[in-house]
Amino acid sequence: MSDRYELFLTCPKGLEGLLVEEATALGLEEAREQSAAIRGYATLETAYRLCLWSRLANRVLLMLKRFPVADAEALYRGVLAVDWADHLEPSGTLAVEFSGRGAGIDNTHFGALKVKDAIVDKLRSLSGQRPSVDKLNPDVRIHLRLDRGEAILSLDLSGHSLHQRGYRLQQGAAPLKENLAAAILIRAGWPRIAAAGGALADPMCGVGTFLVEAGMMAADIAPNLKREHWGFSRWLGHVPAIWKKLHEEARARAEAGLARPPLWIRGYEADPRLITPGRNNVERAGLGEWIRIYQGELATFEPRPDRNQTGLVVCNPPYGERLGDEASLLYLYQNLGERLRQSCLNWEAAVFTGAPELGKRMGIRSHKQYAFWNGALPCKLLLIKVQPDQFVTGERRSETRPQEVGAAAPSEPARLSEGGQMFANRLQKNLKQLGKWARREGIECYRLYDADMPEYALAVDLYRDWVHVQEYAPPRSIDPEKAQARLLDALAAIPQALGIDPGKVVVKRRERQSGTRQYERQAAKGEFLEVTEGGVKLLVNLTDYLDTGLFLDHRPLRLRIQREAAGKRFLNLFCYTATATVHAAKGGARSTTSVDLSKTYLDWARRNLSLNGFSDRQRLEQGDVMAWLAEDRGEYDLIFIDPPTFSNSKRMEGVFDVQRDHVALLDLAMARLARGGVLYFSNNFRKFELDEGLVARYAVEEISASTLDPDFARNPKIHRAWRFTAR
Repeated sequence: MSDRYELFLTCPKGLEGLLVEEATALGLEEAREQSAAIRGYATLETAYRLCLWSRLANRVLLMLKRFPVADAEALYRGVLAVDWADHLEPSGTLAVEFSGRGAGIDNTHFGALKVKDAIVDKLRSLSGQRPSVDKLNPDVRIHLRLDRGEAILSLDLSGHSLHQRGYRLQQGAAPLKENLAAAILIRAGWPRIAAAGGALADPMCGVGTFLVEAGMMAADIAPNLKREHWGFSRWLGHVPAIWKKLHEEARARAEAGLARPPLWIRGYEADPRLITPGRNNVERAGLGEWIRIYQGELATFEPRPDRNQTGLVVCNPPYGERLGDEASLLYLYQNLGERLRQSCLNWEAAVFTGAPELGKRMGIRSHKQYAFWNGALPCKLLLIKVQPDQFVTGERRSETRPQEVGAAAPSEPARLSEGGQMFANRLQKNLKQLGKWARREGIECYRLYDADMPEYALAVDLYRDWVHVQEYAPPRSIDPEKAQARLLDALAAIPQALGIDPGKVVVKRRERQSGTRQYERQAAKGEFLEVTEGGVKLLVNLTDYLDTGLFLDHRPLRLRIQREAAGKRFLNLFCYTATATVHAAKGGARSTTSVDLSKTYLDWARRNLSLNGFSDRQRLEQGDVMAWLAEDRGEYDLIFIDPPTFSNSKRMEGVFDVQRDHVALLDLAMARLARGGVLYFSNNFRKFELDEGLVARYAVEEISASTLDPDFARNPKIHRAWRFTAR
C-alpha cells in the first residue's frame, strides 16, 4: 500500500481555518479547507498523530478511492473494485456511513446498503465467508460521500468522534463539545497565556469542559491519550509499532507536563448539582492537582490567584431557549461585565455567546469577534481586554431611585442608551404619580406603564417588589433587531429606574392569542407570590403562564363585588383563579359557585380560597360554562361573567366565540338570576359589540368607565363592562 495517503479531517462548522493550522503543525501536507472539513496528504504516522493530538477534528478519514457515480450500479461497481481483503477479515464486522445524494441515490440508507453489499460480495467471492454489520463497535467503519457525481470512499481511523475524550461522562443541560471548547480557547489565546504562566477562570463552568481542555493544553496532554478503542485498531492496514511509538511519546510528554508546577485554573458554578459531576470530570482527565471547581454565584465571582498575576476569563453564558429569557440574560451579561471590570482588571476575557446583542450590554468593548457554530446555532466569540479604556459604563444614570419599590440598583449601573434613559424617565414619572395613589389605596399590584411611548411597546406591572413585563409583539413593519434592541434598552432601564433587584424582573411576550394559548403553561417553576388586595390574600405566578392569575384591570369590579356580596348567592363563570370569588366570600356572600373548564385553575382557585380561610359554602365546578349553565337549576343573587374572547379547548364541545355566543351565554345566565339580582358582564375583545336584543330584554347599563382605576385610565379599551338586571 502507498506510504502517503489523502486524508479528510471533519470538524464543526467554523473551525476549518484553525484545524488547517493545527493539522499542518502535526504534519499534514497540502492542507486545504472545505465546508466542515479539511483535506491534505500524510504518512500513516502523521495520520495516527492527528488522531492522537488533534484537539479540533471530529474524525480522521483515510481515503481509499475516488470514482465517478452515474447511478446505483456504478456506485456498487466502484466499491467492489477495492481490494477489501487488505482492510478487513472476511469474518470481521463493518459499519457504513453514507452522505450526499444524486445520481439516482436520494436515500442515505439505500446508498449505505449498496456500499455494504459491494464490500460483502467482494470478500465472500474470495473466501466464501462474509462479514457482518456492527453499527456500534465494528472492525472497520467505512464512509462514502457522494458529491456532484463523485464518490469519495474512506476508512475512519478515529472510531467514535474525536471530540469524545472520555473524561466527560456527566454533563450539563447544554454542554459545549470538547473540540469547540478547545477552538474557543485557542482563538482566545490560551496557549500563549499558559506558556507565560497565566491563570484561567470560568465563572459559569458547568461541568468544567473549558477547564479540562485548558488544563490538557497547559500540561501538554494529548486530548485522546486515554482512548482505548480506535477505528484502526482492527484494520488490517494498521501498523502497531508506529502507533506504540507515538503513544509512548505522548504519555511521556503528559508525565513531564503534569510534573511541572500547575497553573492556576479555577471554575465557579452556581448550580450545586453540577459541582460533583464537574469535579469527577476533572479527576478522570487526570488534572485534579491543576483544576479546582467551587460553587458560587456570578455576583460573587472574584478570581484571586497569586498577587499581580493575570490570565484569561472564559465563559459560555446561557443563550435562552424561551420567550421571556431576555430579562435574566440581560442582567446576567450586565453582571458579568461588572465582575470583569471590578475583579479582573488587566485580564483578557473570552465570552462565547449565541446572543451577541447581549454581549454589547456588558459595558466593555470587544476588540475581536469570531463567528462559530454550536451545532446549528450561529454564535460569536467576543474577545475582550479588561482595561479601563475599553469600559463604557457609569456615565449616565437615572436621576432618582424610588426606594419604595425595592432595593437599590447596582452601584455601577450600565450606561443607558438615549432611548433607555427616556424609558427610565417615564417609569419614574409614572411611579411618582401612581405610587402615591397605590399607597393611599393600599394597592400593591398595579400597572405602571402600558406602551405609553409607542416605540417601547411594553406593559410593566408591579407586584410588590417584583416587576412583570409583557412585550407586545411588534408589527411586521418593525425590524426585529430594532425591536429586540429597544426591549433590551427598556430592560436595562427598569432596575435602575425603580431601584429593584434585576432578579425580580420577569418578561413575557404577548401576541395575538388564539384559543386558550394565553392560559397555556410557559414554564414550570411552580413559584407563587402572595399579594393582598382589598383585604384578601391572593396567589400570583409570574413565570409559568402568560397571565399571572390576577387580572389587574378588573380590580374595581372585584372590589365592587366584595361590597355588594353580603348575604348573597354568588356565581362566577369562567372563574379563572376565582379571585372575584375570594372577594365575594370576603364581602360576606352566603355561598359561592365558581365554574371553569381548567382543573389547573380550579386547583389554584381552591388555594386562593383556602389561603383566606374560606373553605365552607364555596363550590368549585369543572366544566364547559355553556353546557353547565344549560343543566344548572340553581338561583343566584350576584353573577360575574368574564369570558375569554375565543376558546376551543379539547374538553368542551364546539368553539366559544364571545361576539357570536354572548347572547346565548347571557340569556342562560339571566335565567339563573334571582329576582332583584345583578349580573356583571365584562370582556376584553376590543371590537366587541353588545347585541341590541339584550338591551331590549334586560335593564343594561354600561359601567366601563367606573371599572377603570388610575393605572388603566390611559388605556380605556382594556375591557368593557355592563351591569344587567331583570326588567
